[in-house]
Amino acid sequence: MTPAEKAWSWALDYRYAVAHQAQAVLDRTDPARYRDGGTRRPVVVLPGIWETWHFLKPLIEHLHHAGHPVHVLAELGWNGGSVDAAAGLTVQHLRDHDLTDVMIVAHSKGGLIGKAAMLDAVEGGRVDAMAAISAPFSGSVYARYAPIRSIRAFSPRDPTTLRLAANREVNARITSIYGEFDPHIPGGSELPGATNVRVPVGGHFRILADARTLSALDEALVRAA
Repeated sequence: MTPAEKAWSWALDYRYAVAHQAQAVLDRTDPARYRDGGTRRPVVVLPGIWETWHFLKPLIEHLHHAGHPVHVLAELGWNGGSVDAAAGLTVQHLRDHDLTDVMIVAHSKGGLIGKAAMLDAVEGGRVDAMAAISAPFSGSVYARYAPIRSIRAFSPRDPTTLRLAANREVNARITSIYGEFDPHIPGGSELPGATNVRVPVGGHFRILADARTLSALDEALVRAA
């Protein structure tokens, strides 16, 4: 992409993010409704940092319509805590609802949370696979300049990022989906040993609602089966 195309993509991406964050504040949908009405593989969705589950509604609606019971972790709130704490909540949800053969579908930070949950020594086996969209598996060089700790945690030098990157035992069960340009993760989201899918769309956020992303997600679900 040319610099002008990247700038335009960045603008469109933030317009999408602002609009969907506003919708998240106003949305009063009960997430429990998505657990019913499907007999296919259960899915657990994990949002990115400073995103509530509402931000992933394009994915949730798509998965639910396809017959998957979709589990939302409302207890994550705006997802500003540590990756390990969020992974603990994810594992607890899997155990409390006795979920098995699970597919995690995650955005951004959610990909790190999902991988940490897959690596859990006790309950990680409940998760068969994960599709992660725009996940900073190797961190982001921009994170070290962030004014708040929760963002600096995505530095390539952060201990959690380094630990997860070094542990590759579950990578083969992960599909990493990412755009051709991500203003937040300039190094990209390619994950060694995983199925890496690059879709021809720019941005970190608006990729969530792109038809090509949904198609890649459907293919990841087929592979997991």
